[in-house]
Amino acid sequence: MSKRILIVEDAVDLARVVGDRFRSEGYQVEAVSDGESAVQAMDEGSYDVMLLDVMLPGMNGFDVCREVRRRSRDTPILMLTARSETVDKIVGLRLGADDYVTKPFDLGELVARVEALLRRASRTSKAPTTPLEFGDIVIDLPGAEVRRGGGRVDLTAREFLLLRCLIENRGVVLSRDFLMKNVWNYDAELVTRTLDVHIAGLRQKLEEEPSRPRYILTARGLGYKFAG
Repeated sequence: MSKRILIVEDAVDLARVVGDRFRSEGYQVEAVSDGESAVQAMDEGSYDVMLLDVMLPGMNGFDVCREVRRRSRDTPILMLTARSETVDKIVGLRLGADDYVTKPFDLGELVARVEALLRRASRTSKAPTTPLEFGDIVIDLPGAEVRRGGGRVDLTAREFLLLRCLIENRGVVLSRDFLMKNVWNYDAELVTRTLDVHIAGLRQKLEEEPSRPRYILTARGLGYKFAG
């Protein structure tokens, strides 16, 4: 069955071009031009992903994202923005957006980003719904909670996303490139230390002996895997 995309964009010509490209890729496309219509469409329909412009008349994209998440809609949201400031991207991600693309963008890249979001959503839907236990560690993926020895472990949002990615693929060696693209949406070669720092942080919080990890293992020259 074709995936359904909701495009929220007030620039009619751009919405038409983007819509035509996704239709040519086999997607079902609907488009609205303002925030209020976007929220209404999400209430009334079922979409696999939303392409959400930030600069909308009236209710802006940040407000739409906040409202959609407040209503417990977990549809992946990719924000389209002409703003390049890092703070705007951080705001969108913290409000619940899953990714962003800065205008002007390449349509091929946009399609690839959407496909990555849909793959991620598919993996999440197949994730365990009951807590997982590894020794004295209990991990509740749906509840985004980790406990060790009965006490709560405070993870940053990015640490949890990294841990979830490792667990959902446990036993499989995941390359640095895969982890950077799926957790940060970056190319591994662009941020050489980010992944290593977060892996070290997880080991400090979860492993009994961080220097001799039992669960978060390094496959030298290949990447990392979760053994459990």
